[in-house]
Amino acid sequence: MEINVTKRPLITVLGAFFSFAGLYHFINPKFYLGLIPDYIPQPLFINYGVGILEIVLGILVLIPTYRKIGGYGIVLLLLLLIPSHIFFIQTGSCVPNGLCVPKWISWGRLILIHPLLVYWGYTVSKN
Repeated sequence: MEINVTKRPLITVLGAFFSFAGLYHFINPKFYLGLIPDYIPQPLFINYGVGILEIVLGILVLIPTYRKIGGYGIVLLLLLLIPSHIFFIQTGSCVPNGLCVPKWISWGRLILIHPLLVYWGYTVSKN
């Protein structure tokens, strides 16, 4: 299937974004560990697992044969990560020795950016 030239950058950027985000789980795991809710066991395992998934899904959207799987996988992963966004807001949008942002940014990320990323993954899966 031929991809519209205007959509190619959207696919490339999404794949690169998720691949880099996945790598960052290994480069700086402390950044993510405070974002994992206390009620989820094995936070380090979860962190690395999400990192691997993000890398794999980022690569899959770049491969035309697997783009649909990658796009839907990104949608599913983003939906599964909603509790961590809510947890971050509940903890005051600040992780000790880690990420600290104003609460309105956390809400904006959950209400605006997260749905846009879900839509982006869904749109890419259709190409």
